[in-house]
Amino acid sequence: MKVKLVLLVVLCGLFYLLSSSSLGTILLPLEKRNTENFNQDWEYLPNNVKEVAALSAQASWQTVELPHTWNQWDALDLVPGYRRDAGWYRKKVVFGDVGDARRILYFEGANVSTDVYVNGQRAGGHVGGYVGFRIDITDYIKQNEENTIAVRVDNGYNPDVIPSQKADFFIYGGIVRDVWLEVVPAVHLSRIAIRTPEVSEKQAQTHLEITVNDPAAIREEYTIKSRLIEPNSGATILTHDTLAREVLGNSFPLPVLKNPRLWSPVLPQLYQLVVQLYRAGTLVDEQTETVGYRWYHFEPYGAFYLNGERLLLRGTHRHEEHAGYGAAMPNHLHRQDMEQIKAMGANFVRLGHYPQDPEVYRACDELGLIVWDELPWCRGGMGTADWQANTERLLREQIRQNYNHPSIFFWSLGNEIYWLPDFENGDDEARLNRFLTQLNDLAHAEDPGRLTAIRKYYAGADLVDVFSPSIWSGWYAGVYTNYQNTLAQNQQKYPRFLHMEYGGSSHVGRHTENPITGEGGLSDDDWAEVANQVNVKNVAKSGDWTETYIVDLFDHYLSVTETQADFAGNAQWAFKDFGTPLRPQNAIPYLNQKGLLDRSGQPKDAYYVFKSYWSDDLFAYIKSHSWTHRRGPEGKARNISVYSNCPAVALVHNGQRLAQKERVLGELPAAGLNWDIQFAEGPNELIALAYQEDRLVATDTLVLTYEYQPADKADHIALTSQKLANGNYLIEATMRDKNGRRVLDYEEELYFSSDGA
Repeated sequence: MKVKLVLLVVLCGLFYLLSSSSLGTILLPLEKRNTENFNQDWEYLPNNVKEVAALSAQASWQTVELPHTWNQWDALDLVPGYRRDAGWYRKKVVFGDVGDARRILYFEGANVSTDVYVNGQRAGGHVGGYVGFRIDITDYIKQNEENTIAVRVDNGYNPDVIPSQKADFFIYGGIVRDVWLEVVPAVHLSRIAIRTPEVSEKQAQTHLEITVNDPAAIREEYTIKSRLIEPNSGATILTHDTLAREVLGNSFPLPVLKNPRLWSPVLPQLYQLVVQLYRAGTLVDEQTETVGYRWYHFEPYGAFYLNGERLLLRGTHRHEEHAGYGAAMPNHLHRQDMEQIKAMGANFVRLGHYPQDPEVYRACDELGLIVWDELPWCRGGMGTADWQANTERLLREQIRQNYNHPSIFFWSLGNEIYWLPDFENGDDEARLNRFLTQLNDLAHAEDPGRLTAIRKYYAGADLVDVFSPSIWSGWYAGVYTNYQNTLAQNQQKYPRFLHMEYGGSSHVGRHTENPITGEGGLSDDDWAEVANQVNVKNVAKSGDWTETYIVDLFDHYLSVTETQADFAGNAQWAFKDFGTPLRPQNAIPYLNQKGLLDRSGQPKDAYYVFKSYWSDDLFAYIKSHSWTHRRGPEGKARNISVYSNCPAVALVHNGQRLAQKERVLGELPAAGLNWDIQFAEGPNELIALAYQEDRLVATDTLVLTYEYQPADKADHIALTSQKLANGNYLIEATMRDKNGRRVLDYEEELYFSSDGA
């Protein structure tokens, strides 16, 4: 009994690391790989101290949790520019003894250049802000003592690292994604690459390429066992055992899988592949990867096919940021973005313009969202030899990091790569084409099974597999009614054509009774005897950025793409409003307002336009819930649209049921679900009743106030405030005439301040 007690005490000491009331507590079992979140109990120093030895003299440390960015607020504050410099992070922790196991810090992303120090010694670093990296800290730590981990991160301007400072988004500085502490065996699995070179409804091939951290240590007694686990049931359906030295570093096949469950946006079936490393019959290491079986292709100059059936790619774009967080978003917000994209009915997302958080790819795998994953070569042209080496390395790291995600179909090699060169001759097309060819060859060598792509670099359109020109009909040039002709012309030029980026800006809550028309005309005065038709050639510069106009634009675009049989697909720009240092004159300075949602994730009217075309979840939405105060001459009818995916909708106005209408795809606006209304002066109640097979399945209600008299000229700004639940104050400014009536069409710039308590 005494012997057993002694053994128990010894085992407890070996199995768990020391803990301290004032330091981080890490509890890790010894005999297998273990990963612990390392986000807690950090300090941040907003000071560009050059040497790690100088940190002990610094007194301005702030307590933070990761992810963290020092640009959380200054990206959108009133001060021009944003902090692009270095900062330090520090964490103290006690590590216990784990024998010959290795301790590795895995950073999902730190922007842009990172150096990691342990107890004053540099353990490693990384250059590049949007891919993960691992730093082995084993040889620098002290067992059973306090250790100080210090991390210097620098997002200062570095022309040799993509993206260019001329990219239209903020380059947020800091440790902007999760950090993990991995404890792994001395000899462990370092990478498992899964290929599915041949897939059909009847069978699928699975090829593995497995590497270990120390190939020289692999002897005869090491074996590798693999097993494939079926979706949902958890049943093992394939197994494969082999000597490790016979397969390490080489691609080898598993047994053929019969009748595979296919991955698709409708049913994203995911298998699990478990790979185990044994030594003399004892399990040494184990990793689990996700597998999805699918195949896809483009018809020449035509439609896109997935698993043998035509699939219209219905997409949007996603930047990695959120109000109040910047790029340092917790995983639940990454997941929320992808779930909202899926709920809209999208099946495709372009990650613009850089690789994103690992949670995003997991969500896309599980939700069934096809991914265009993009190298952050965004503007700036081509640079020096150092620039080229960094760019090639970052593409290789991106592909290897995200290789096993079945949701990824396209490796994009860049966006507008020639534009605004940072280097002399950086836009030279001959040089660009040689380097783009190198990147294309690299991508295919790393991953023969996926397609390469690029957007808006016409000189290299035939150097990649898939090309997107720039088409912004109705925003930067022309009118949105030209979209169908423009699509047809471009589809004849490019064998594999996808249209990335379309849309325009809309300011939340800004509406007009007289939006710019599809012919570029503008009726500018409700009370004038003769309407003044103004031709608007560039809506981005001359338009009023209303939700009203952008809803009409999207409605027209979707009526085209949803009824064009041979069209492969497109992606609207962008899903959420996001910050940019290049747009100080926007309605909200430094904010790109092309989102279907605002920066905090609240849908604008346009979100429901897409949902009405794409989603299967039955709903109805009266345009517009943020427009509850309207005005116009007595007796003038207003057209009210209801966006719905239901077959039939009736509208009730102030208790009177109007005609029920059938939804007809291609009719405008709102697929024919629109009514001319004579509003009463004062309150008006609208109720939409949506039906499927004569059964009421969805409703929506909107109450608005309507006035028959115009306001006088603007006279003063009225400020009001209210305390919010979080303790902050919401201050609202409204323009009023001399009688206190709201001036709803005021368009001049104005400034106001709130001073005092």
